[in-house]
Amino acid sequence: MSARERSGPEYPDVTLAVIAGGRGERLGGVAKGLLEVEGRPVLARVLDLGRLFGDVLLVANDAAPYARFGLRTVEDVVRGRGAPGGVHAALEGARTEWVLAVACDMPFVSEAAVRVLLGARGPEVDAVCFTVGGRVEPLLALYRRTLAGSWGEALKTEEPSLRSLLSRCRAKFLSEDALRAVDAELRSVVSVNTPEDLARHGATLPSSSGRGTG
Repeated sequence: MSARERSGPEYPDVTLAVIAGGRGERLGGVAKGLLEVEGRPVLARVLDLGRLFGDVLLVANDAAPYARFGLRTVEDVVRGRGAPGGVHAALEGARTEWVLAVACDMPFVSEAAVRVLLGARGPEVDAVCFTVGGRVEPLLALYRRTLAGSWGEALKTEEPSLRSLLSRCRAKFLSEDALRAVDAELRSVVSVNTPEDLARHGATLPSSSGRGTG
């Protein structure tokens, strides 16, 4: 057993929450976390980060496709709100002070990028995320669990985007350069959503042989 295993996770106050979302309609309805990159499901690749954290959580309204991973799973509390509803569900379901939200279709999230986010936390901050190409990246981001209450109320009465919700809290926005310093090609924020994405990033639909193991 390594020293790290004996001492526990490096970030015990953080939950890794994988936001599974819906099916990939542009990919024949496949559960996007099961898309394969370099022979492994994208979800399995994201879960490699789990060893760093105190808990791991899957947000999925239909958990059946992911049953083999044996993850604690929660559903959206406020239905029909897309990614904002998924992040809110993660905050509601978390048992730790912080939640690292990662989309299930992001196969190249690097540990170094995650550590940049974690290093930007502070008592005056409720959320930390990167901006790339002038756009906020809210599905590779850190959120304080206490946002759940106010965000839940907003989701019940309106349909805000994650960017809108972030504008209402004490968010810290890290520059694209901060990500490029550890991930020169910005691969950590790549998502695989379309047939074109599959071709571009070497991803494939789940193989029958790949459905048995993660």
